[in-house]
Amino acid sequence: MHFKELRRLNLDYLNTLKSVLGLLRDPTQTESIYDVEDALVRSHPQTMAASVKYMLKHPDVAALAHDRYSAPVPELAKLMTCPTNSLGYAFAQYISSSGFDPGFYRKMEVVDDETCLLFRLRQTHDIWHVVTGMSVDVPGEIGLKAFELSQTRRPLAGILIAGAFVSTMLNQPEQLDRLLDRVASGYRMGAKAKPLLAQRWEEHWEKPLAEWRSELGIEPMPVYIP
Repeated sequence: MHFKELRRLNLDYLNTLKSVLGLLRDPTQTESIYDVEDALVRSHPQTMAASVKYMLKHPDVAALAHDRYSAPVPELAKLMTCPTNSLGYAFAQYISSSGFDPGFYRKMEVVDDETCLLFRLRQTHDIWHVVTGMSVDVPGEIGLKAFELSQTRRPLAGILIAGAFVSTMLNQPEQLDRLLDRVASGYRMGAKAKPLLAQRWEEHWEKPLAEWRSELGIEPMPVYIP
């Protein structure tokens, strides 16, 4: 291996470690999350390729990647005019009440199946929250990552789950039972459901949320009881 290539790989490993440590301090840091994934793409291309291969096994996901499907950032004001039982309305309410930005995700150039699917996962993260009913606190976020891991084998999801375990044990050990419950429930839910990554949500904002859940086999997240 040439010296320059070895040096680049070492820098990628160091950047990955730095980002992971940032996540351990605060698992909600979006930029650290994207830094980890961007570093993984460079330092572990074979791992990312295996994840993409797993995703592409489903014909509808393969079709979405083939089409390089994407969508513009949703206009919340427009979605608020959708029927109150629709996905579009529920998404707009969720984003507005949480104070989120619907275009928060880090952009990336789509040049192949891998970048298409990774970008789509970033782009639809909050839609997945709405459809699965996962909360936006740390246990809910990590529960959604367990769902995602089940459906996509995305390396980032596994790293975030592991990081959340360490962070919770060090900083909030009393929350460990709830975190484990959300991870187990999320993984089971993802294993039973049809692939959310295959869905072209933005073409059917007016479809009732309950209909989406029924078609995809999304079961209600059980309430955690200590």
